Amino acid sequence: MKTFSATPADIDKKWILIDAEGVVLGRLASIIAMRLRGKHKASFTPHMDMGDNVIVINADKVQMTGKKRTDKVHYWHTGYPGGIKSRTAGQILEGEHPERLLTKAVQRMLPGGPLSRKQMTNLRVYAGAEHPHEAQSPEVLDVKSMNAKNTREG
Repeated sequence: MKTFSATPADIDKKWILIDAEGVVLGRLASIIAMRLRGKHKASFTPHMDMGDNVIVINADKVQMTGKKRTDKVHYWHTGYPGGIKSRTAGQILEGEHPERLLTKAVQRMLPGGPLSRKQMTNLRVYAGAEHPHEAQSPEVLDVKSMNAKNTREG
């Protein structure tokens, strides 16, 4: 009995559409990370990019549990002395690019390395309800109905 290892000819990529409105950020990010890696497939091979292409809409309406909207702080450094900067999760969501909060959450759930950077190119996040990928006819993945804990009233 040999272990199956996928080759590029075996990989079948789909397009998935996820509506993030009212969905909890961390739970959504873990589902997206699993789909990007391809771990939901029986033919999963760790060293191949076999995940699906994921489109996320309404990323600005994502929810957080507890006080994370006001207490969760994201830091970065400019590279200059004394250049540490910070923003709360609420400030990012109300800012110019609210989709970056979800993008960074997904990126931090993937293992670091060249393959993860390649897999992140298969993620498209949009703050509004419109997306330019109708030609790919994506399948809708209803994250809200998967588990009652995936949604939150906000």
